[in-house]
Amino acid sequence: MNQGIKPARHFSMIRGFHLADFFTLANAACGVAAVFFAMLFIGTREKEYFFAAAAMAPAAFFFDVLDGMIARWRHEHSPLGRELDSLADVISFGMAPATLAFAAGIRGGWDWIALVFFVCCGVSRLARFNVTAEDLSQGSTKVAYFEGTPIPTSVVLTAILAFAAWQDRLDDRLYGGAWEIGPWTFHPLVLLFVLSGSMMISKTLRIPKP
Repeated sequence: MNQGIKPARHFSMIRGFHLADFFTLANAACGVAAVFFAMLFIGTREKEYFFAAAAMAPAAFFFDVLDGMIARWRHEHSPLGRELDSLADVISFGMAPATLAFAAGIRGGWDWIALVFFVCCGVSRLARFNVTAEDLSQGSTKVAYFEGTPIPTSVVLTAILAFAAWQDRLDDRLYGGAWEIGPWTFHPLVLLFVLSGSMMISKTLRIPKP
């Protein structure tokens, strides 16, 4: 019985990866490294760690672009690759920028709500993208745009935070200062994250599909 069923081989999942998938994992690795560097900065206050965390954003973006180019070149698109890409983007362009903002001093009660909103918008944007991509794969036509800004656009937020660190404008010296509203502190700079998140989940903002 069951003679036709082959036993699973060791590392069978990894054996099933396409070349592009390994670059997607490099994207995720950059995001995780960014979070670790941000935590090191909080513990040591050494700016080298903050700049290292910020540098992981363009590195992750490079791998994100590269995996798409390789997948198109080799004609190796797959549902697994799409899910890997989304999960990696959540880390590198969602959690990592939010963690860097927290490390920069944007950590009041109202700031928490704004940063959580930003990450949730990114997750929602990627989920909608996956559903759209699945629908497109079943049809015979191709749409010319996606709804909302792609989550990798958050590299702009990381660049702003890196520039603030370079100008020694972190913590109490953040752009816009700090406001005490009710029981919690609010940093106006966090509104950039609210704006970014809102643009990601917009249904009226149309981004041309490459």
